[in-house]
Amino acid sequence: MSAITIPVDPDTARAFEQASAEEQRKLRLLLSLRLRELTTTPLPPLQTILDEVGREAQEKGLTSEILHTLLNAE
Repeated sequence: MSAITIPVDPDTARAFEQASAEEQRKLRLLLSLRLRELTTTPLPPLQTILDEVGREAQEKGLTSEILHTLLNAE
C-alpha cells in the first residue's frame, strides 16, 4: 500500500488524530475506496451539472428575479 498526504482543515485533522486505531483504519479504507471511485468514474461535463442545478433550483421556486436579488445582496 502507498501513502499520500492530503491537506484537511484543523477540525478534521484533530478528529482523525483522536480516533481509535480501529476507527482510523476504517477511515483510511473508506477514503481509499472513495478516492478510487472519484478517480476512475468519469464526471459529467460541467454544463450538464450546471443545467441540473438550474433545473432543480427552478423546481424549488427560484426565479430570475430572486436570483438577481440574491446576487446583488451585500
